[in-house]
Amino acid sequence: MVNIRKKRYAYLALVLAVLFLSVWMFNRSDGSGSGGRVRAMADFVAVTDESLGNGYDRYLAGHAGAERPDDVIRIEGEDFVETVGDGFAVVDRYEGLDGTAVLTPETGSISWDVPVSRPGLYNIRIHYYPVQGKSSAVERSFSINGEIPFKGAELLLFDRTWGNRHDEIRRDDRGNDLRPTQVEKPAWRIASFTDSEGDVDEPYAFHFDRGVQRITLTALREPMAIDYIELYQEPEIKSYEEVRKGYEADGLKPASNQLVILQAEDAVLKSSPTLYPLADRSSSSVEPYHVSKIRINTIGGLNWKLPGQWIEWEFEVEEDGLYHIALKRKQDQLRGLFATRSIMIDGQYPFREMKRVRFDFDMKWRTDVLGEEEPYFFYLTKGKHRIRMQVTLGEIAPLIRTIESSVLQLNELYRKIVMITSNTPDPYRDYQLEKRIPDMLDVLGKQADTIRSVADYLEQTTGERSDKVAVLHTMVHQLEEMAAHPETVARRLNSFKINVGALGTWLLTVREQPLTLDYLVIYSPDRKPPRAEATLLERIKHELGSLVASYTEDYDSIGNIGGGDRSITVWITTGRDQAQVLKGLIDDYFTPETNIAVKLRLVPAEILLPATLAGEGPDVALQVGEEVPVNYAMRSAAIDLSTFPDFAEVAERFRESALTPYRYGGGVYALPEQQMFPVMFYRKDILEELGLTPPETWEEVYHMISVLQKKNMEFYLPLENTLNNANLVPNAAFAMLLYQNGGEFYTDDQKRSALDSDTSMDVFKRWTQFYTSYKFPLTADFPNRFRTGEMPIGIADYTMYNMLSVFAPEIKGLWEFTLVPGTVREDGTVRHDVASHTTAAVMLRQVKDKDAAWTFLKWWTDKDTQMMYGREMEALMGEAARYPTANVEALAELPWPVKDYKKLEEQWKWVKGIPQVPGGYFTGRHLDNAFRRVVNANENPREALSDYVLYINDEIALKRKEFNLP
Repeated sequence: MVNIRKKRYAYLALVLAVLFLSVWMFNRSDGSGSGGRVRAMADFVAVTDESLGNGYDRYLAGHAGAERPDDVIRIEGEDFVETVGDGFAVVDRYEGLDGTAVLTPETGSISWDVPVSRPGLYNIRIHYYPVQGKSSAVERSFSINGEIPFKGAELLLFDRTWGNRHDEIRRDDRGNDLRPTQVEKPAWRIASFTDSEGDVDEPYAFHFDRGVQRITLTALREPMAIDYIELYQEPEIKSYEEVRKGYEADGLKPASNQLVILQAEDAVLKSSPTLYPLADRSSSSVEPYHVSKIRINTIGGLNWKLPGQWIEWEFEVEEDGLYHIALKRKQDQLRGLFATRSIMIDGQYPFREMKRVRFDFDMKWRTDVLGEEEPYFFYLTKGKHRIRMQVTLGEIAPLIRTIESSVLQLNELYRKIVMITSNTPDPYRDYQLEKRIPDMLDVLGKQADTIRSVADYLEQTTGERSDKVAVLHTMVHQLEEMAAHPETVARRLNSFKINVGALGTWLLTVREQPLTLDYLVIYSPDRKPPRAEATLLERIKHELGSLVASYTEDYDSIGNIGGGDRSITVWITTGRDQAQVLKGLIDDYFTPETNIAVKLRLVPAEILLPATLAGEGPDVALQVGEEVPVNYAMRSAAIDLSTFPDFAEVAERFRESALTPYRYGGGVYALPEQQMFPVMFYRKDILEELGLTPPETWEEVYHMISVLQKKNMEFYLPLENTLNNANLVPNAAFAMLLYQNGGEFYTDDQKRSALDSDTSMDVFKRWTQFYTSYKFPLTADFPNRFRTGEMPIGIADYTMYNMLSVFAPEIKGLWEFTLVPGTVREDGTVRHDVASHTTAAVMLRQVKDKDAAWTFLKWWTDKDTQMMYGREMEALMGEAARYPTANVEALAELPWPVKDYKKLEEQWKWVKGIPQVPGGYFTGRHLDNAFRRVVNANENPREALSDYVLYINDEIALKRKEFNLP
């Protein structure tokens, strides 16, 4: 114990020494203050934890002292020596290129031999063209002589370029601006190999030995054309002081009487379709402004927050000279932190300080002049120029890498503790964890000191103690308490897990750097930028006008109200963002092509049935639950779509499993929109640590369970119905086992439940045994327990992929998904059947123009429309909103990584739909009741299920009699 404390004191002394060195470096920095602080913090990170970062730090350390030759080595794209896979082609003058290039598909790899005469560290850049694909950034991994040099080289991103579809912002017939649709504007671009996460803001440096070296790019997502690849040295950027002295030496003078205002929403290019212009009504000072109507007047906000995202504007000045630059901005999201941007003019940083421009927290609009009290001068020649602002982590990057390392180490410690104590330790038992986990106290003390140092640095930098820092101090306090009183660790385990999870959320929050812009100003020193804030009178007028508008404006109708000879009414029940995207597609594509107007309304889901029964409902309802269409069909409230002559052709867009819930009485009463089904997620790192592989069969699952439970870990099976809480849908795990064993939910032409069959009884017994014999938890927060490693493997809807990709950054690259475990058939093959749940588009009985409504349904479920809607939703809300379309061809066009889509497609082939029958809502409900009796009351599984099958059959018979069905 004494030795451990000595180590902690020595470590703390080292941290204090490094912080002292940081202050000294800051005071002697010849650049901006922020630049000095960043270098000091980078030194702190490198000293305190050699495991930080993505391996790039260690890679550079391994090549310390290597030369940086000033040679430029160009490799022409068409001079490749090897390709793996199909689709590679050499093309001449591709998309305006003056020369030859090589087309590379979204799969496979391509290699070149590079002659290196002077060994050392080189930066690498590529001249590429993003070939039309699935609208996501191009992804490649990079290797030298068959080896990926460091982890960051596993994923290199190359942006596509985007812009507004129309030059002018259009308005609907109520006077509101419509959000501009973003379209790709591809062009040949030069990009350096950089860190896709933004932790390293300089281009990567790669070490090459003397002689011929083979470099390889392996495709992960999206096709691209390659003109050439160059090894080069990134030039050193001068400080502002050096540039200013150059201005004086060259005799450059300030411009006079110049004022250029760039409205931020008029950006010409962006790196992502999420960077569309926004409407802001928070102040009357925002340009343009209207008291009640929507005006597109800003850009950025929460959409412009991820490292690497950039926006570019074009402007023109009338004379050569020195100018100032100011920005009207609002940064109201990061209290206690700051947003950082790098600023380039005409593709170059004007001086070093522009690599990290800091925007502090402020709830109000304000004008920031670059350089603040002593504004920077920028030399501009007469004519057109481009200015680009890019999100960068700046000073925050080393802090993030420090906390990422802490989270990984604390999660590993948590798993070690859980292996001894289980998830529910005995609060009165001393597990003597400090003896059984020898490094526990050392880890607790070291991480407490590390996290405290980050918190202190943030407080000193921002000058305040906010919620961002409070999370860190809470973790520090607990770690110190646990280190001082190791006998209490088991009792603190749950709060420890919560606090480590809060650290993971902190990482996600801090990595985001939102900033909203109203306009940019380029002006000569004898002019002043416009006032940023509204006057008191303008604020009063704005608030009163907004109050009146809340009573007069129609907020339910989306976009144009619609007119013309033919029109239909469509209700959507999900959200305003989805409705806005759909209305944009209708106005851009459907109405111009068909001359059918659409009145789209956003309504609560629960009013659809009473409105329909009262004759006040819509012609078409979108995104309704799986149980709705057949329920409406029984009441003659829905139209049989199979009566349309081209229905069979339309049905081919979907798998039969998606149509199954909407078949009733020989008809089909809806078209599927979304289809979701389970896959199996697993942590690669933990399974490898335990010597396990993802199970292919349930027998392998049983073997895995014993290994996991010895380590107090668990296999996750879904028990709660995620679609609704009324148990209208049978449990996904039970349905999976039932279908894999050849069972069905209904028999006798769907007039009786089939759950009393021997197959169903055996499956029900196996299902309940997971919770009785193997003690699976009845409730579990799978995403969070998957993050911590308590549940390193489990079955969940494939949409969980989107959540984990976005909200669990600390385990990126440590997990994958695959087929669910299957049941072995007599011939030795394995069945991987799963059940799906869907949402639908339904045509209701009061429709007056059936052909118009059918035309809309065909358009809405078409491949191109579903693909555009899915891409628009992902552009609007990010990767977490990737659309689970039921259209087979459309899903293939959404921006899934190739290897992940292939797994998804393979599982999709095994999906079966669950029929909807009169009274079928009792199936899910009483299946759950029987399960609870077995698990909670220890009843015999066969007897429990048999009792409830009687209730199910009675309800089916009752409903069939009620609706006069044979």
